[in-house]
Amino acid sequence: MLSGMGAPGVVVVGSANLDVVVPVPHHPVTGETVMGGDHALVPGGKGANQAVAAARQGAEVAFVGRVGSDDAGTTLRTSLEEAGVLATHLATDAEAPSGIALIGVDDDGDNAIVVSPGANARVTAADVADAAGAVAGAAVVLLQLEVPVEAVTAAADTATGTVILNPAPAPTEPESLPVKLLDRVDVLVPNTIELAQLTGIDPSGNASELAAAARGLGVDIVVVTRGSAGGLIVTSDDFMVVPAPTITPVDTTGAGDSFCGALAAALAGGNSILEATERAVHAGAIAATRPGAQPSMPTAAEVDAVLDGRSHEATR
Repeated sequence: MLSGMGAPGVVVVGSANLDVVVPVPHHPVTGETVMGGDHALVPGGKGANQAVAAARQGAEVAFVGRVGSDDAGTTLRTSLEEAGVLATHLATDAEAPSGIALIGVDDDGDNAIVVSPGANARVTAADVADAAGAVAGAAVVLLQLEVPVEAVTAAADTATGTVILNPAPAPTEPESLPVKLLDRVDVLVPNTIELAQLTGIDPSGNASELAAAARGLGVDIVVVTRGSAGGLIVTSDDFMVVPAPTITPVDTTGAGDSFCGALAAALAGGNSILEATERAVHAGAIAATRPGAQPSMPTAAEVDAVLDGRSHEATR
């Protein structure tokens, strides 16, 4: 269902990681040691990032996931709560550490990430069942693939509102992404690399080629994130290019998550898919100009200010 109607709010079912961020002059190749700068510990994880991004855009947000009973888990829970995210359904797992992500950010602002999922790998369909009231009552349920696909599928099955799936990380074997899950998805939000991994297309293809591949996934609406090229909205019979503003990137770590969270918040607020994508493109661009993941997520007022001054429109 993609109507913007129903109960207000966004529920995110996903991961929470403590990011260990290290600036590097370049990303190492196999066997290479690269000396980096001082590291920073930053709350992250695709699910938690997207929850914070949606909350900063003014949505009422609840988060479903797991952290360990460690200092990292306390930090992650506090970060969500301070952003205004309801963490009632964030379970503490006594038998697993909190997830961490090792992130190198090079001089161009591009990142390379290694994730140790920890408690995120223990999120289950039972966790979703415990939060069934919130999931079923949400206008938008926002999902990713950093927690087990069984939990993601259970959330999609429980949802009665709009289901958004950010297929990240994309499965190494596309057939491992259940057709049952895709059948429940209203809006799929891959980047070009993830779209390529799901379809086999060349990720450097033009908008028409990307749109043709996206249609083959069988989801009503696919919004492809394309970095500096903006967003690409693909429907069964058309596509629209939503350009991005020109920026100087500092750290792209949270840009995609900022996009997804802003998209979910806008759809929950009743915006059209075009309006929501325009907001998401600018939210992602702002995030890329700031260091860190959750700290980089812009507020609704910041996105409004950029949109008010824009001079470009979506094109077909």
